[in-house]
Amino acid sequence: MSQNQEVDEYLEKLWYMKEEQTDKLEDLYKACGAGFSRETFQTLINHGLAEISADGKSVALTPKGEKDARQIIRSHRLAERLIHDALGGDFEAGACEFEHIVAPELVDSICTLLGHPRECPHGMPIPKGECCLRFARSAQSSVIPVAELEVGQEARVAYVNCDDDSRLHRIDGLHIRPGAILKLHQTYPTFVLECEGANIALDREIAKDICVWKPAAPVLAKVGRRGRGRKKRGWFRRMGFRRE
Repeated sequence: MSQNQEVDEYLEKLWYMKEEQTDKLEDLYKACGAGFSRETFQTLINHGLAEISADGKSVALTPKGEKDARQIIRSHRLAERLIHDALGGDFEAGACEFEHIVAPELVDSICTLLGHPRECPHGMPIPKGECCLRFARSAQSSVIPVAELEVGQEARVAYVNCDDDSRLHRIDGLHIRPGAILKLHQTYPTFVLECEGANIALDREIAKDICVWKPAAPVLAKVGRRGRGRKKRGWFRRMGFRRE
């Protein structure tokens, strides 16, 4: 592992500590274990990426270090999302390599491709990028939990958000994977989905983990007052549509 990669690993560990709301230097020692390198740690300090408190007991990312760590974590968790959802491989091992070699511009492209997911497969938050902010400003999210579908609606799976590995494997075992088409048949007392010709019963908590592309709203063409439009009036009313 190169020194740059070692520095990245330490930035990653300091980010995790921030998420866990701890800044104790001894917690960094524990996270690194026997592999703790004073040389690498000193490199972080010398480059203004981290700073130690006056009493020498705490350590924290500087604004510069936080910016770099944020990009590393974003790359790692998006890689997990990509490998799990699209490639079906060992997302943890692959993500560790990915975070060191992929340019931020490509990371944003992958984020956009995946629909700007909010969490990695473990349920940890994915830091937002510029592409996410542009997307939020330009349109409402195109991805919703399957629990928000109406009975009878069909939708394509975008990704699965889950922080429970056993639940994640269960969903994957039901062939509910990105790209699969689901149809909601029932919401009470359990959710019943149709996927690849099979009916699947799920509880609400699991249904909330499955995110789908929002179905397009039905669009009605304007029709005249005579001929075919008049014959179809009763059908439009029965379906709950109002004529323009």
